Amino acid sequence: MKIYDNNSKYIVKIARNLKILLIIVAHLTMTLLRNSEAELLTLKDCIQLAAKNSRILKIIQHEEAIAENDTFFARSKMLPDVNANLSYTSLAHQPAAIFGIQTVPLSEKNYFSYSLSIQQILYDFRENAARYGASKAILNTKKLDTERVRNIVLLDVIILYFDLLEAEKLLSVAQKEVDRFETHLIDARNLYEAGVITKNDLLQAEVKISDAKQKLLSAKNYRELIVSRLNNAILRPLTAEIEVTDNYGVTSDTLEIDTEFAWGKAEKNRLELAIIDETLKSLDFEQKAKRSEYFPHFFARGGYDYTENRYQVHEGNWSLLLGMGINLFQGGSTRAELLKIENQKLKLKEQRNKLIDEIRLEVKKYLLDIRNAKERVTVTKDSVLQAEENLRINKLKYEEGIGTATDVVDAVTLLTIAETNYYRALYDMRRAEASLLYSMGINLLEVYQ
Repeated sequence: MKIYDNNSKYIVKIARNLKILLIIVAHLTMTLLRNSEAELLTLKDCIQLAAKNSRILKIIQHEEAIAENDTFFARSKMLPDVNANLSYTSLAHQPAAIFGIQTVPLSEKNYFSYSLSIQQILYDFRENAARYGASKAILNTKKLDTERVRNIVLLDVIILYFDLLEAEKLLSVAQKEVDRFETHLIDARNLYEAGVITKNDLLQAEVKISDAKQKLLSAKNYRELIVSRLNNAILRPLTAEIEVTDNYGVTSDTLEIDTEFAWGKAEKNRLELAIIDETLKSLDFEQKAKRSEYFPHFFARGGYDYTENRYQVHEGNWSLLLGMGINLFQGGSTRAELLKIENQKLKLKEQRNKLIDEIRLEVKKYLLDIRNAKERVTVTKDSVLQAEENLRINKLKYEEGIGTATDVVDAVTLLTIAETNYYRALYDMRRAEASLLYSMGINLLEVYQ
């Protein structure tokens, strides 16, 4: 190995530092230009946009409106039925009757008639009231489902936001890897020109830069994909640029949540369970309504009828009718419907128990994910510090001519791996926290404000 003098070493260091400075300035300039075109959106902004603009939510809200109209229809059955009629009759022959040798007219040949009638169910053993109660219970299930879907939409947006933050960090790591290899290439080229290293070390540095640039390109493409997915979730143009802020972390309270407490919270708050409970209520009402078909229905009908007929003593007449109706036999359909409803209730109860088991597993999974990610964050954070120190030492040894290019390349690679593992662990922890809060039935709109 050829030894070069102090002046040569000094010139090499100056040249290397100038090139490094130019690389850093160029990188910062591109970053600033990109951010100047991007709209700054906090997590709160994205959540509010999703809650306001989500197409899925709008579809669910229309279903809720349909269910509300169904309650109006069910209530109408308990109100009076009012009808009015107006007609004009023109006959070819005037109605008449024969009395002995005489023909007696019975009505006009052409005449108007009209009527007004009101009918009201007096008592139907609460059939219509039960159907109205069932419709209100179904409306409640739709309202709960709207809240459930809103929480799912918000969870998707929160996870996408953390995905974008992670993609930003991984892009930064990839850029720093390129910068480090470019710095190493500068050192290697200067040492090669000074006759300190062989051509192989220089070629190795060039190959590593090419590989790092490919990784950087993949990181950029991945970031663009996440931006498009987030834009789609909050109904912005897919190509619109976004600038995000990283000031959200896992709270210590979340890390210390007890499993039994989390399970109790989930069973109390999860909307899926509340939806099943409301559905069971609606089936209870349907059962009452169907059972009332075994009993008579009492009704009253009153009205006024008028017909133009000068041959009648009274052209207009008031009427009042009290009546009762009952179905005596319908082939056993009522009993079959009652058995069907009973089996639907039993099915829902089993589904509820199954859902509780699944929710408990879900909560347990996210609790373990948070604790696992927390441990990974602690370990990888130390690894980053160690990898940075390892790179610093190997660079100094290489610059002094007592280290190898392979040592520097390995140190850069190890630092990149350590930083990548740290950021992945960090955002896995944040995603797991959001998922845990969702699995416990907590309103994410209130948490991430």
